[in-house]
Amino acid sequence: MNGQHAPQSFDRVLSSMCTEPHPAARTAAERFLATNPGDPATYGTIAELESRAVELLCTVVDHPRSGPDLGYLTSGGTEANLQAVRAARNLAAGGDVNVVAPESAHFSFRKAAAILDVELRTVPLDRDHRADIEAASAAVDENTALVVGVAGSTEYGRVDPIPDLCAIAHETGARMHVDAAWGGFVLPFHDVPWTFADAPIDTMTIDPHKLGRAVVPAGGLVVRDPATLDALAIETPYLETHAQATVTGTRSGAGVAGAVAAMEELWPDGYRETARRCQRNAEWLAAAFADRGYAVVDPSLPIVAASIPTPIFEELRSAGWKIARTDRGELRIVCMPHVTRDTLRAFLSDLDRIAESDGSRTAGSR
Repeated sequence: MNGQHAPQSFDRVLSSMCTEPHPAARTAAERFLATNPGDPATYGTIAELESRAVELLCTVVDHPRSGPDLGYLTSGGTEANLQAVRAARNLAAGGDVNVVAPESAHFSFRKAAAILDVELRTVPLDRDHRADIEAASAAVDENTALVVGVAGSTEYGRVDPIPDLCAIAHETGARMHVDAAWGGFVLPFHDVPWTFADAPIDTMTIDPHKLGRAVVPAGGLVVRDPATLDALAIETPYLETHAQATVTGTRSGAGVAGAVAAMEELWPDGYRETARRCQRNAEWLAAAFADRGYAVVDPSLPIVAASIPTPIFEELRSAGWKIARTDRGELRIVCMPHVTRDTLRAFLSDLDRIAESDGSRTAGSR
């Protein structure tokens, strides 16, 4: 770096699901920049740390078992979701298989379907933006290899009825995958009536580099049974380790070390405090939008969606706020750990100023 560039500040980043890493994660990551968990026999220390990372992820999701053969650290949620689809395809009895997922499923499932040449069937949501159970039940058939549920959807932070989807999957002989890439680190501290321990989930995506406050990249794939990883493995004859279940070969030792450091530092009390603070901020912001006359989707997890007129949205972006929209066009704000109450007050101050100059304080003029 020639001194002309510096990392972007998170001060005005309101739409990202990444955040500032915990200082312990940053320090640990720097120590393992040149190590490769993709070759664990050669890089034994980082392999031990990855085993520890998987054990910690199993604890977070309340896995009934714990062990290094129950997952691995991915590059992110996209890779983990792709691997869940790939494992289901590889384990399916038939040739042509399909995957059933709600419309709220992350776009990584479209990538996975295209890469792996499987059919993706998306089913509609109910009025609260969760998977419609009757539609999901109607979509599965004897060729369904995987049913997907979302636990913390990207647009509205909604949690699908996972036990009901599990029942649909296993009645059909399909596998069940939960995408908790973003929500996984707050679900233990919310009133969610299931965990990995008591819902028959086969695979789960959970990303330490999101609300886990690890460095990027540090995604996670957790599996119920080691046979899932066996179904992904291929031979790697020129390495000291002769089989590999991952998508990428060389991987980030920094991400692994940072994930372990963050989880050891924050589980459970630090994550509990963060989850509660983020949720309080989301509820405060939602009330502030409602007070100003904007239609808002109540946040069940710390994501707020509000119907802000397009001209105001664009002026907020011009003012330097990093914001995004839902597919329906609502302003979408993710209350990550770096999003403080003071930041939200500054955002609302700009919103009020722009709305007043625009002569338009109410939603519906998109």
